[in-house]
Amino acid sequence: MHLALEGFFYIFISSEKNAVLLKIETLHQHFLQSTGICTDTRKITKDCLFFALKGDNFNGNKFAQKALDKGASKAIVDQIGYHKNTGETILCGNGLKSLQNLAAYHRKHLGLPIVALTGSNGKTTTKELINAVLAKKFKTGATIGNLNNHIGVPLTLLSMDSTTEIGIVEMGANHIGEIHHLTEIVQPDFGYITNFGKAHLEGFGSIQGVIQGKSELYKHLKQKDKLVFVNANDPTQMELTASISRITFGLAKSDCYVGLKDASNTLLVNFKGIDIQSNLIGLYNFHNIAAAIAIGDYHNIPAEKIKVAIESYVPSNNRSQRIELHGHKIILDAYNANPTSMMAALQNFKQAAGARKALFLGDMFELGAEAAAEHQQIADWLSQNAIGDVYLVGSNFFGTTADANYISKFESFDNLKKHLASEELQPSHILIKGSRGMALERILELI
Repeated sequence: MHLALEGFFYIFISSEKNAVLLKIETLHQHFLQSTGICTDTRKITKDCLFFALKGDNFNGNKFAQKALDKGASKAIVDQIGYHKNTGETILCGNGLKSLQNLAAYHRKHLGLPIVALTGSNGKTTTKELINAVLAKKFKTGATIGNLNNHIGVPLTLLSMDSTTEIGIVEMGANHIGEIHHLTEIVQPDFGYITNFGKAHLEGFGSIQGVIQGKSELYKHLKQKDKLVFVNANDPTQMELTASISRITFGLAKSDCYVGLKDASNTLLVNFKGIDIQSNLIGLYNFHNIAAAIAIGDYHNIPAEKIKVAIESYVPSNNRSQRIELHGHKIILDAYNANPTSMMAALQNFKQAAGARKALFLGDMFELGAEAAAEHQQIADWLSQNAIGDVYLVGSNFFGTTADANYISKFESFDNLKKHLASEELQPSHILIKGSRGMALERILELI
């Protein structure tokens, strides 16, 4: 029997010829009776459903028995050699597709409204802000951290239950077609794209590819006659959504006007005559805040409660964190970086207060053929804008030409570490930014 039928489930009674189809409704009942989904045997909970997923360097089927031994109620496998006729395992055509199909079925079963968001920068911060605001009125379910890919999105949907009143789902992508696939699973009622930036150029190919890929969310929402929230200050997005039902917001004339009162330290905004003092820095975070305000306002959350939600949100996880350490005032933004977010951070840091400044900048990943040119562009800007002492880290930045004497280049983090061991860094206002793979938060241990 051919077992590649995506999304179909089989129980093998005694032999391959005796396979009977297990309907998705039946698998969903198993899920509802379980304590949740697990894909990692290190995180097994009693009576969970274990999905044996496969990747380039791992095969979850090999751990199905271990999951059962540790308390999983059933294991979903997609290789017959790991299937048991005892009822403990369910054999499917494809583990990942089956997980996604279960999530899509569960989403329809719940029938709750869902806000989906994507974009090149600011997705996770915006998702957290939206969640904080909507939680003032609803029991929310939201993406945990940045679990926003083809596995994380289904797990997010499956974490919601009958008590969830509204969902917020973050969707990430680095290739054309991925957002389309995720929206087919999520079936969102509302959508928001943070921006189009130079992120994942290796997969998207160009900024035009980024726009095409991210705009798959818009295409889905238009087809389903759903609602989008749009930054009125972004002409590209205003043009792309001209024929879609939308709520606009921002500084420009819009459905939901949000004013900017101060950006010299943390952002101070004004909404309906109420000042909201956020804990976020940088003008690039203004539209993240404004989007959360607009979505909250649409859902009839009072401005006073929106204020409390925004002001209570404190960034974490190396995302625009403000840290004071050994006399240094540090902005730790080392979770991710691309040319768009890097330039926004640099321009903001240039305007920030602080007589003595230092910048630790790490390589930007997934830029493909554009990597050399994009890193050189950042180096050129730094050479023309004397902000403070600059430390460029990584092979891409090391290969740039930087003429200014305040710029130092290090091919690896270890080389930077050796340099800092011999140089005492005076108390400074410090920016640390780079792609996740650079792990520049390690700099905190050196200063």
